[in-house]
Amino acid sequence: MHLKENIGPTEVIDPGLLDHSIDLYPEYTGEIITTLTNIALGAPGGAAAAAAPAPPESWQQAYEQAARFEDRCGFTLLEPTPFQDHDDLAVTKAFAAAHHLSTIEQLKGLGPLKYGAYQPEQTRYEGFVGLQQGYGLGNLQFVPLASGSPIYAALNSGQIQVAGAFSTDPQLRSGKYVVLSDPKNIFGYQNVAPVVSKAVLSREGPAFAQTLNAVSSHLTLAAMQQLNAEVVLGHRSPAAAARQFLASQMSG
Repeated sequence: MHLKENIGPTEVIDPGLLDHSIDLYPEYTGEIITTLTNIALGAPGGAAAAAAPAPPESWQQAYEQAARFEDRCGFTLLEPTPFQDHDDLAVTKAFAAAHHLSTIEQLKGLGPLKYGAYQPEQTRYEGFVGLQQGYGLGNLQFVPLASGSPIYAALNSGQIQVAGAFSTDPQLRSGKYVVLSDPKNIFGYQNVAPVVSKAVLSREGPAFAQTLNAVSSHLTLAAMQQLNAEVVLGHRSPAAAARQFLASQMSG
């Protein structure tokens, strides 16, 4: 099995699973039940294949919905990680203090604000669409940032006032930023679970899934923030950070 990196967002990767150019991919459960379900509903015959489920009320329910969707598509969803890597809205601590901000809905009373996020967020409900429809934030101007762009540098410089952050970002541990709460839960539940071809599972045998599930079980939010800090801030390679992490878990 060969690793393919930086393929693109969910909208690009899922077709790779369907045409068998990819055998396995770690996907967010929330993306499966929203982004992929919407794609399926828009495809010819898609409505019959995947009726839109009611919004989940827990991460467990989100996982179950996602697993059913992938099963209909010919894939198995392995066990989810304890951590969720959901979208967050982050502002600088100074900006939050100046405007008395603690929740997303409080942005509505402010003037025009630049919201910086990666391009796929512009058309997703768990992003710009949900902020407009769910919270009525017509005062947000979307500023697309290329993958890998320094979102926090843009926030610090004032290029943007609101950043589309991720809950596993190590920068959020610095105390320089405030994450605004999401009472409407537009960002959903975003545990990560490997989507794997049933043919691959059959070929590799039960130890394959058992090993992946065992690794996933160790991936807590604290562990992911630490690993991301080593890579993003410490400039270690992802492979080296992962190798040391797995060795520490095995020795413990």
